[in-house]
Amino acid sequence: MTRLTQLLWIAAALAAPLTPIATAQAPTARRGFWGAFGLGYGANGLSCSGGCSFNSDAKGGGLTVALKLGGTPSPRVRLGGEVNLWTKDVSGITESVGNISAAVYLYPSARSGFFVKGGVGVASFQLSQGGSTTSADGIGFLTGLGYDIRVSRKVSLSPIANFYFGHDGDLTDASGTIPGIRHAIVDFGLSVQYN
Repeated sequence: MTRLTQLLWIAAALAAPLTPIATAQAPTARRGFWGAFGLGYGANGLSCSGGCSFNSDAKGGGLTVALKLGGTPSPRVRLGGEVNLWTKDVSGITESVGNISAAVYLYPSARSGFFVKGGVGVASFQLSQGGSTTSADGIGFLTGLGYDIRVSRKVSLSPIANFYFGHDGDLTDASGTIPGIRHAIVDFGLSVQYN
C-alpha cells in the first residue's frame, strides 16, 4: 500500500463518522476563527528557462497537503493564510513544491457553502536527497474553488480544486544552476474545516 493510499484511508476513516449527520442541515453562519487541513492529489507542470536538467519523471502526479488558518470579517468573506504543498519521490530524490499565500475566500451567497478563492505569496521548489537539500524561492499565486458541506455545528468537509503557480527562480547546487524554475500545479482534495 502506497503512502498516498494510506493517507487517503486515514482521511476517509476520520471523516466517516461525520458524514451521516450532514447534508440536509442548513449552513451555519460563518464567523470568527477558522482552520482547515486537507489531503489530495495533484499534477505538477514543472518548467525551466534553460531546459530542466533533472529527471522529467519529476513532473506529473503526487500527494498534496494543505493547511489553512484565518478569520471571518463577514459571512461572505474569509481572510487567511494558506500553505499548499505537492511532493513526489523520484529515483531517491524527494521533490517538494509549494506556495505560502495570503488568501481571500469569497462566498457569493452567505447561505451557500460554495466559494472561490485567490491569493498571492511565496513559492518554493526544493530537492532533497539523504541529508542534503537545495531550494529556490520566488513569488507565487493561488486560485481555486470548493464547497463547504456542514457535518456538525463547527465542522465542515470541503471538496476543493486548487491551482497554484510559482516563479521559483534559479536553483543552484554542486552540479550547477538550473535557471528560471516555474511550477504550475492543479490538485483536487478534501479538507476538514473547523469553524
